[in-house]
Amino acid sequence: MEGKQISKSVLKRLPGYLAYLKNMPEDAPPNISATALATALGMGDVQVRKDLAMVSDGGRPKIGYQRDALIYDIEQFLGYDNTTDAVLIGAGKLGQALMGYKGFDEYGLNILAAFDQCPKSKKTEEGKPIYPIGKLSDFCLTHKVLMGIITVPAESAQEVADQLIAGGIKAIWNFAPTHLDVPGGILVQNENMATSLAVLSVHLQAQIKEEKEKVAIKK
Repeated sequence: MEGKQISKSVLKRLPGYLAYLKNMPEDAPPNISATALATALGMGDVQVRKDLAMVSDGGRPKIGYQRDALIYDIEQFLGYDNTTDAVLIGAGKLGQALMGYKGFDEYGLNILAAFDQCPKSKKTEEGKPIYPIGKLSDFCLTHKVLMGIITVPAESAQEVADQLIAGGIKAIWNFAPTHLDVPGGILVQNENMATSLAVLSVHLQAQIKEEKEKVAIKK
């Protein structure tokens, strides 16, 4: 489907729908409704119906979506059928773990190389090259790389982002716990572990409080 503007929140939900659909049992019904998908994921059916309508016109009243066709539509929309080349900056433990994650292939992401201020080796365990960070911009320009993944400490992230932008990248996946100042037209997706942990902690505390209140009432 073309010509529709889609929000960042919808983009974040689509991979969840896709993962559920692809992991359904082989003997599952060939069709699935937005309501059934919403129930399975604990979401509102109106929201799921609107999200799916943004990426697929295959839904039919009382029939739902043909599951394989819906998977195809979501993958096409997210660009998983096209390979995106990326570079990773910061070949520490997190960077090495991301470099070694084979699941990115399924989502059309190919990390060409890693860069580090002081590389301890010339290759990752998977055999991908690790270069000095001074070569970053030229590498991106030469290989027409459009995505950079930042896993350096917070104090180095802005400098790395500037080098990536100088190399022509258009999107940054930022794992550094800091805000990046970038020009318009550069998309930054932040993965802030502290924020995620805070959300989980507050949820957990609420659950614990609720359980304690239930026990107190029973007494």
